[in-house]
Amino acid sequence: MPFMVLGLAIGVIFLYFLRSFLARTKSFAPLPPGPRPKPIIGNLWDLPPQGTRDWLHWLKHKDLYGPISSVTAFGQTIIILNEVRLAYELLEKRSAIHSSRPSCTFAHMAGYGDITTVLEYSDRLRTTRKIAHQQIGSNKAISRFSHIQDAEVCRYLLRMLRDPGNWLEHVKKETGAVILKITYGYTIEPHERDPLVDLADDAVGKFSLAMVPGAWLVDSIPILKHLPSWAPGGGCTRAAEGFQTAARNLGSVPYAFTKQQMAQGSNVPSIISYYLESENIQPDSEEEHLVKWATATLYGGGADTTVSTMMCFFLTMALYPHVQRKAQEEIDRVVGVTHLPGFEDRESLPYIDALLKEALRWHPVVPMGVAHMAMENDMLEGYHIPKGAAILSNIWAFTHDPNEYHDPMTFKPERFLSDNGHTPERDPHLISFGFGRRICPGRNLADSNLWLAIARTLAVFNIAKPIRDGKEVDIQPEFQASLISHPDPFDVDIKPRSAAHHELILAGEKQYPWEESHAEELRRAIAVP
Repeated sequence: MPFMVLGLAIGVIFLYFLRSFLARTKSFAPLPPGPRPKPIIGNLWDLPPQGTRDWLHWLKHKDLYGPISSVTAFGQTIIILNEVRLAYELLEKRSAIHSSRPSCTFAHMAGYGDITTVLEYSDRLRTTRKIAHQQIGSNKAISRFSHIQDAEVCRYLLRMLRDPGNWLEHVKKETGAVILKITYGYTIEPHERDPLVDLADDAVGKFSLAMVPGAWLVDSIPILKHLPSWAPGGGCTRAAEGFQTAARNLGSVPYAFTKQQMAQGSNVPSIISYYLESENIQPDSEEEHLVKWATATLYGGGADTTVSTMMCFFLTMALYPHVQRKAQEEIDRVVGVTHLPGFEDRESLPYIDALLKEALRWHPVVPMGVAHMAMENDMLEGYHIPKGAAILSNIWAFTHDPNEYHDPMTFKPERFLSDNGHTPERDPHLISFGFGRRICPGRNLADSNLWLAIARTLAVFNIAKPIRDGKEVDIQPEFQASLISHPDPFDVDIKPRSAAHHELILAGEKQYPWEESHAEELRRAIAVP
């Protein structure tokens, strides 16, 4: 049996290689330059090894081959774009033929095949994106949820005041609380770990690993998905089996909770309840399936990405205290200390807006973006872009291009201001949230939540490098190698700016008393640990 499996794999590899050769001979234009391929396996060993920061791996191609390069492994061509103008040309101007996704075989094996991010360009994708756009696709749409954001950011400040050492858990809880309340009408556990937040974070973390380009051999050789976990070459099957429960729970558990609340007449308004009440969706129908996974995508696309940017915010405030002081001076001048900044103050706080933009630029949440796929043969810069090619956009390279951003490694919000005749540099919102018909549909919600959390954190807290044994501890910024990239763990000291700011935080509890959680109800009804 192992010899049969091995023979089948070798035969399929040969066919992939033959297909690649024949496809190349049909085009008179060459593929973009890249490392010399080896027989049969092509550029397999030129893909970033697992655990490698792939944005730095692919950035080396720019020096070696120019702004556009390519590799081919087992017949799958990968186009790497290292300049933003090329991404705009292919993925914005020609989005009609470059908006699908590569097969993402491992993500499908792991149970994530119905996440909107993974879907190929199809009617199903258009429907799920329409669902998201109707609910959170514009500033007008998300304004319905501003009271939820207002309350949860106030509670986040209270948690931070009482337990600043666990600042990262408070960030995660706030982002999770907002999205779960908006999407499912679920109220999280206010002070302890919440089972639904833990469940969703686990699933999103696994999804991020499942989607790293080049990390899984089965994405280059899809036939390997048929290998049993015990067979030689069955490592991807074994790994996928370890992801499947988390993926299944992400789609089913919060959705089942909301349906049960509606059946009992105890639900609060949410995106799910809106669709189930107004669209006459039948149980187990295709429409229900699409709504279930479109809303599951909102958590994955909103919570973990927001946490990453908030971590970068805390990191940079400790590393660049003069930026923090300047931001606080603006808040004190415009808002004062009698109340917290709110959405109504945003236009009057341009430096806070610029600081958020710089956090998005300094370390993009998804440094290599999510791969697009060419749906037709195309040409770019005189090079052939073959149908079926995966297209990788090096977002990190775009936001650190010295031709676009002066002194790109430095955190400098002023680059986005027009003071003293300065021309603002390119807004990273136009880069960090994707391109064309695959742009993140939840970007407005993420932006508003980030702005409010950052503005209010700066209004009431000082953030500094930790002091241990009387000495300041330096922080070396390092970043995780995954689809959604977070800074490696680090410590900061967080203290109220003054007694008046301390009281301002406490006033939030009077305005928004703690709500009873749905956590225990969820555990009883759906058997979540």
